[in-house]
Amino acid sequence: MIESGAARGDLSRHALPDEALFEERLRPRTLSEMIGQDRLRENLVVFIRAARARGESLDHILFHGPPGLGKTSLAGAVANELGAPLRTTSGPAIERPGDLAALLSNLEAGDVLFIDEIHRLAPAVEEILYPAMEDFQLDLLVGEGIGARSMRLDLPRFTLVGATTRAGLLTSPLRDRFGWTARLEYYPPADLERILVRSGRVLGIALDAEALGELARRSRGTPRVANRLLRRVRDFAEVEGGRGEAVNGELARFALERLDVDRAGFDRLDRLVMSAIVERFGGGPVGLETLAAAVGEDKGTLEDVVEPFLIHEGFLARTPRGRVATPLCYRHLGRDLPEAAPGQRKLL
Repeated sequence: MIESGAARGDLSRHALPDEALFEERLRPRTLSEMIGQDRLRENLVVFIRAARARGESLDHILFHGPPGLGKTSLAGAVANELGAPLRTTSGPAIERPGDLAALLSNLEAGDVLFIDEIHRLAPAVEEILYPAMEDFQLDLLVGEGIGARSMRLDLPRFTLVGATTRAGLLTSPLRDRFGWTARLEYYPPADLERILVRSGRVLGIALDAEALGELARRSRGTPRVANRLLRRVRDFAEVEGGRGEAVNGELARFALERLDVDRAGFDRLDRLVMSAIVERFGGGPVGLETLAAAVGEDKGTLEDVVEPFLIHEGFLARTPRGRVATPLCYRHLGRDLPEAAPGQRKLL
């Protein structure tokens, strides 16, 4: 039996198929329905209105940032604002240049093509994308051996929306072909509370102000995590609190403690990483591969999911020599900062 991340207390992981269906129900359809990322959304509205006024396709857009912040939702909202179909795929799903060529050749004028995890495109596939993005042309090689010949086909003008959690892995030629690159930031608790109110209406669950605050503070600044926690709190509310009653702060805290989510929003994996650095490696520095082996987790998960939030909150620092626990990390774990830890003291 396969356990979900939520079942193990790793609430920051990617959604499984059943969770993806749940998240689809909560996904906003337009930019006006979205909450948070205000400056980004305001800029998008301007770019979309200008493109529509000129009768042109919107420039290609790249969204990057930690998982769960709304990159896929933004792509869908952009397509809806443009009144265009959204064609969705992902970097790992496009295995051969022919796969991308087939996808591009079936686009119609004004379509929005969304490629998630675009940093995982194979180099040969990426080469096909360059002229398609820049000149709206598709270069094909027909035949094999000495009889092979090159063919160039015109493509309708379309908008590519790329999403990545690791913008640094994008090649410069690909990154430079996007007309606008936007980074999504973690959400403040106030925005998460508004998201939870909206999600609660969709799910038919009410939360009082104290419960909203508890959930928002423990959601890692991430709407996806907030919605997953809300779903689990709803389960506890139906069993422990009775149907039809608003979830109060006491019940929310009880549910979150049962889910192993602490007051800072850290789950089991977060605390395992912090404890490993402090207890096994003397506070660091420690390399990513060594740390991944110590906690029995894939290094990509640590780098993409765990580290960004710990660094953002000031519990972890990334140095040229490796990862270092900060004084905040020691205090959170209830450990005294060692006297012989000058690297950590410099971070005070």
